[in-house]
Amino acid sequence: MSIAELLLEKGLITPEQLAEAVDLRRTDGIRLDRALVKLGYVSEEVLLKVMSDQLAIPMVDLADEPIDTATLAVMPAKLAYRKHVVPVKQDNGSLIVATADPFDLYAFDEIRMMTGREVKPVLATEDQITQVIKQHYGVAGDTIEEMAGDDELQVIGDTGEQSDDLLEMAQEASVIKLVNEIFLEALNERASDIHIEPYETGLSIRYRIDGVLHETTVPPQIRRFQNAIISRIKILANLNIAEKRLPQDGRIKIKAGGREVDIRVSVIPMLFGEGVVMRVLDKAQVLFTLPQLGMAEDTHAVFEDQIARPHGIILVTGPTGSGKTTTLYAALQAIVNGQIKVLTVEDPVEYHLDGVNQIQVQPKIGMTFARGLRAILRHDPDVVMIGEIRDKETAEAAIQASMTGHLVLSTLHTNDACSAATRLLDMGIEPFLVASTLNAAMAQRLVRTVCPDCAKPYEPAPGELPPDITLDPGDTLRKGEGCRSCRGMGYRGRTGLYELMTVDDRVRELIVERATSQDIVHAARDNGLRLLREDGWQRVRAGVTTVDEVVRAAR
Repeated sequence: MSIAELLLEKGLITPEQLAEAVDLRRTDGIRLDRALVKLGYVSEEVLLKVMSDQLAIPMVDLADEPIDTATLAVMPAKLAYRKHVVPVKQDNGSLIVATADPFDLYAFDEIRMMTGREVKPVLATEDQITQVIKQHYGVAGDTIEEMAGDDELQVIGDTGEQSDDLLEMAQEASVIKLVNEIFLEALNERASDIHIEPYETGLSIRYRIDGVLHETTVPPQIRRFQNAIISRIKILANLNIAEKRLPQDGRIKIKAGGREVDIRVSVIPMLFGEGVVMRVLDKAQVLFTLPQLGMAEDTHAVFEDQIARPHGIILVTGPTGSGKTTTLYAALQAIVNGQIKVLTVEDPVEYHLDGVNQIQVQPKIGMTFARGLRAILRHDPDVVMIGEIRDKETAEAAIQASMTGHLVLSTLHTNDACSAATRLLDMGIEPFLVASTLNAAMAQRLVRTVCPDCAKPYEPAPGELPPDITLDPGDTLRKGEGCRSCRGMGYRGRTGLYELMTVDDRVRELIVERATSQDIVHAARDNGLRLLREDGWQRVRAGVTTVDEVVRAAR
């Protein structure tokens, strides 16, 4: 009995679904079982389980299989990539090989000839096999193998390269494929940054995922193609491939999986070559609505009320990488409509927002935040967003805009919400101007959220919890055990912690008196201010994040 007939007999598919898969097999030329998976009528796991029962081939979970380097060395990496198989272990001279296609007998014959071992297949999903290959053989290892074996490909030395040679090498099909695979891996892993770092002994590629850098496995031969990789990236970013002494910045726009992604490129000369850092700006991953930011209900309600006001200044504060710009974009999306005009001045413009007029700051030609803000006020805006208040000139322009009937949103580098007012005073702004224009300031941090696939409830050990957190009956703390989807970290994704200070009459008096930020904190607490750390404990009690993350983010 065929696999398709078995699926039908077990009630896992319907005759109509089987008929549709037969049609797909005729048009695409794929096997019937693969057609059923492609159409989504049966999962790969279910299909493999049926194959395992029918063919008496064991099914394994590669996440639980320890694979040593000696076993991997038995089979060439090129064969693993080409046939999409991976050696799992050795058993009395035989080689246990994981495959997602037990009908590919040619693959087993080739492995047998190249290794001289008897092959015993086991079944595993394609995703699991891909993960093991990337982890142990390296990202784009098949491409590296092809490049290393290409006699026509000129390997460029560390010194004395000619720009023509670099250009020719960077346009080789194998180099193009290699760089594309680096980008695709970053998108698949939800990376925000790609770091390519040259060292004396090799080339390191690291991805920043959920705020933490993870080194990816790459074949050792990749060091030989360092110049070709960097030259390819420079060509895509419209940079000078011959200039290796000065830093360069550029931008790449790529399309993957039906979505457009912007990549900001920074190239800096280093001791053993040029280092590249690429910021991945994926609109689908970063543009959130206000409810998606993770604010507590009371904080969300107050913030919505503040951004609906006709004039005044609202500041979002925090260190670099704390999600301030994302919050401002979410705020703009919440208020933009056909009745108001919204203008922004940004450095750089990270994402394009429908219905919002966005301006790029260009300091080299004198287009600063302050100058751009003064210019756009003549365009009759209702709401103005300034990417960042960096100096007195920009702060004065923002205050002037708010006093003339505009709502101004901006970011500021301070550690907490109550320090925003004192920071403006330190810039040289008169206290009465700050007091009369500042409506609210919100500090924020990003914390990693517990991986939903491996999260387990746990009881904290005595003394594990900080003294400022108390647990109520019914609170459930959760911790991720580590799985494939979270790369063994126990965390997947991030959410925000928020500290929102609204300016009332008492806070205004303190600002006019040039009171310290600590005095302002005490007054704001009486008005309902919840500190970052306290907001974090709410997330911990709800099982969203962990104590360690809150302690790290909000000291």
